[in-house]
Amino acid sequence: MPNTWFTADFHFGHNNIIRYCNRPFRSVEEMDQTILERLNASVKPNDTLYFLGDFCIGSNAKALEHRKQIRCKKIFTVPGNHDKQIRKLTEEFSWLSNLTEISIYGQPIVICHYAMRVWNRSHHGAWHLYGHSHGNLPDTPTSLSMDVGVDTHDFRPWHFDEIGLLMAQKARVRSELYAGSPTNSP
Repeated sequence: MPNTWFTADFHFGHNNIIRYCNRPFRSVEEMDQTILERLNASVKPNDTLYFLGDFCIGSNAKALEHRKQIRCKKIFTVPGNHDKQIRKLTEEFSWLSNLTEISIYGQPIVICHYAMRVWNRSHHGAWHLYGHSHGNLPDTPTSLSMDVGVDTHDFRPWHFDEIGLLMAQKARVRSELYAGSPTNSP
């Protein structure tokens, strides 16, 4: 059975992102290679990958070169602020809208490149997954949202089950916090 994965913010070919995010790489080539190796070590060819923006800085030819090195065949992509040019690569990526609602094994998930404070069904168990912030936003322990970018997970993608465990912890904290409130909800 195929697995489902989430990730964001590769920034292939982007020298400045190493300094901006304090990434532990000596060169953009080392960064690109490490991200590709860790992605391919986890995500198998028949798995599903949701990529939440900022794939590559540079030409479509460069983006295509990186895409060809990814073994996963099925990549659903939400565009990021650095993806304007590569949106033309429609055979290599299945482009979704800027804000997309999906369901994985019955779990509603709102995906977007950007973080939101509230989203559809946010008070009814829907998750929100995003990128863009490179792990720099403070986590809210009661919010069923998280940054799935590579900067938050040792430059690896997040597996659906890993996210599920974290969201279950957040749901418990949320439930305990609101159990004594008059409305029993946020």
